[in-house]
Amino acid sequence: MDVTTAQQPSDFPGQIHQTAGGGIVISALDDVVNWARSNSLWPLTFATSCCGIEMMAVAGAKYDFSRFGFEVARATPRQADVIIIAGTIVNKMAPVLKRLYDQMADPKYVIAMGACAISGGPFFYNTYSVVKGADHVVPVDVYIPGCPPRPEALLHALIALQGKIKAGLTREQIRQDSAIAS
Repeated sequence: MDVTTAQQPSDFPGQIHQTAGGGIVISALDDVVNWARSNSLWPLTFATSCCGIEMMAVAGAKYDFSRFGFEVARATPRQADVIIIAGTIVNKMAPVLKRLYDQMADPKYVIAMGACAISGGPFFYNTYSVVKGADHVVPVDVYIPGCPPRPEALLHALIALQGKIKAGLTREQIRQDSAIAS
């Protein structure tokens, strides 16, 4: 395929320069790596309660997060880039969550979805076994408020995370920049 006739994606970081013999693509390697990394995020699901239903809806036909580059949800942490924590975390599940996070390859990102994952939700004050928030177990990059948050909120958070990865932000910068994605 001739580069001069190829369609360039609108968010591709490179530039196509026309020459007499064809085209040349010029781009910084970091920009291409960040673009590729942001458009191939594979989520690991960690759904423990009602927020999991909203997370499943995002993968369904109506919202279809595959068309945004999030592809299929993975069942193993070794193939995942972002873990979506949806629901209540109890003390018995906290070590499992930490183990899953540790098994993910770098760079890895964490999204806390719903009031229970962010702050323990309504269950924190009524029981001894609920963790006050996912950030007490693993570092969280993006918080999605709501009880339960709508599927659009999760899709917005994923797209916002994708944009920050494209911009080349580090995990610390992402955590500082996007405390709450709503």
